[in-house]
Amino acid sequence: MTVIDIPGSKSVTARALFLAAAAEGTTTLLRPLVSDDTEGFAEGLGALGYAVRREPGAWHIEGRPAGPGTADADVYCRDGATTARFLPTLAAAGHGTFRFDASAQMRRRPLGPLSTALRELGVDLRHGERDGHHPLAVHAAGVKGGALTLDAGQSSQYLTALLMLGPLTAEGLDITVTDLVSEPYVEITLAMMRSFGAEVARDGRTYRVAPTGYRAARYPIEPDASTASYFFAAAALQPGREVTVPGLGTGALQGDLAFVDVLRRMGAEVEVTADATTVRSTGTLRGLTVNMRDISDTMPTLAAIAPFADGPVRIEDVANTRVKECDRLDACAENLRRLGITVTTGPDWIEIQPGTPAGPVEIATHGDHRIVMSFAVTALRTPGITFDDPGCVRKTFPDFHHEFGAFARTP
Repeated sequence: MTVIDIPGSKSVTARALFLAAAAEGTTTLLRPLVSDDTEGFAEGLGALGYAVRREPGAWHIEGRPAGPGTADADVYCRDGATTARFLPTLAAAGHGTFRFDASAQMRRRPLGPLSTALRELGVDLRHGERDGHHPLAVHAAGVKGGALTLDAGQSSQYLTALLMLGPLTAEGLDITVTDLVSEPYVEITLAMMRSFGAEVARDGRTYRVAPTGYRAARYPIEPDASTASYFFAAAALQPGREVTVPGLGTGALQGDLAFVDVLRRMGAEVEVTADATTVRSTGTLRGLTVNMRDISDTMPTLAAIAPFADGPVRIEDVANTRVKECDRLDACAENLRRLGITVTTGPDWIEIQPGTPAGPVEIATHGDHRIVMSFAVTALRTPGITFDDPGCVRKTFPDFHHEFGAFARTP
């Protein structure tokens, strides 16, 4: 059995940074993820006048409930969607003029429903070039609160940003959602908000957030379940392999741990205890049809091992993967076809036929960390796979190639 220590969750680290910055007192985050996205978020907080002190294994954030510690700032969000969506929302609760920009990749990703919602709440938010995209400027004067309707069918991050804003408003927020994707990520948000002292309730499609503010906390960051999916998939793919990830068990916040249920349906043996999850191969992978709307970040992981199943693998309800770091549906299809696999796609689905991937092939990563890490799993049984941009894994897991290579060499 191989035990893998997975770095901290990107999703949890980003939310914790927002909540810590907004809280009364000094928060300590234990084992936060150190990656391009999270360092960009912390750097953005610094530009906004928040004090962030980083040391190995712990980050300390001095909260500012009244908002940014400066009245004028320029913030570069790099490639980070959480940074690009959460920080303008945090800044809106303060007072001043705050300008935000991002990489070309992040500029392409949509922001519109969040921008519209903030404007409905009275925030003076202006896009610099294309409406609904970075760059943007927030002329902040606090947020009164109130009721609004939100379409979160493209990204649950729109809803998360507004939920986290709620306790910072004068009157609280009532948010009615017309559509929602990746709902488990919202459950992460609600649980974390409560850990920082917020009062939030759900009534059907409406979320009610009281204007309580936040209290500082000592908050441990659990391992990243999306990152763990590559090691779980690798164990399921290789006869005789078994992997255990400590820190992800029955009480885990992250919905992406449900990826192991997909592997179980395909024939792998899965054991989830209170503090760890283990996946072991049975030597068989079965084809299946699976709805991955709630765990769509693991869609590429499944696509990468799908050719090795004994029947077709059809993944449905993942339209939102087309507006991630790249169009992940098309990227997976393109690379699988390069490997000689028959693939068909639709607006929100992909179907992959059984086959034997054949190299040598250079994977077109489109600068997407999840494409690299997913097809690294394929490479375990396909000699000759290389990547045109292997370094883009720094977004969430800078040491991925070293750690995954060590895992691959472990008997």
